[in-house]
Amino acid sequence: MPKVLVQKGFTLFFYSDEGNEPAHVHIKKGEGRGKWWLVPAIEEEYAYGFTLQERRQIKRLIYQHQEYLKEQWYEYFQR
Repeated sequence: MPKVLVQKGFTLFFYSDEGNEPAHVHIKKGEGRGKWWLVPAIEEEYAYGFTLQERRQIKRLIYQHQEYLKEQWYEYFQR
């Protein structure tokens, strides 16, 4: 489980066996868990245990770091 970014209490990471899927990140904070696609567009797959405000924070965080997150994905999965 490569951890790629920790900010504002959110941890963004990959599962190492998901390289066959399009680029995405998993997010956790406390009891909250989520998955956001990075391509073809930034889009929430699911977000359990996050408030609406936290979901907005996650989206902003991903937009701010989208290039870095995609670079990390492609580097890790060697695409």
